[in-house]
Amino acid sequence: MREPVLLLFTVGLNVAGQFLMKRGMNEVGVISNDLAALPASFARALTTPFVLLGVVAYGISAVLWLILLSRVDLSYAYPALSLGYVAIVLVSWLLLGEEVSLARWAGVFIICLGVWLVSRT
Repeated sequence: MREPVLLLFTVGLNVAGQFLMKRGMNEVGVISNDLAALPASFARALTTPFVLLGVVAYGISAVLWLILLSRVDLSYAYPALSLGYVAIVLVSWLLLGEEVSLARWAGVFIICLGVWLVSRT
């Protein structure tokens, strides 16, 4: 697999994992600061299908990240990984209905500009 495709696939799985975990945690609800309730809350979270799928997707992305790091410079790969921030904002806005402020969109634009600059080298 060519490195740019591997990078995009890794970022995509990372984003999918984060989305799925958030979707699952919306079902679980807020985890309180009560130390006695933490084990039950985490058990409930880890038995929620969306959370489990998210953890699997995130885990596969971690393995692919290691493969990618064996092939490219970290100074190239890590800034490109920030494309995940862009995708997460889009997914959160489109699929989770989260409100995204103008300042956050400006930040997304700046990230895109930075990734574009790094990718040109």
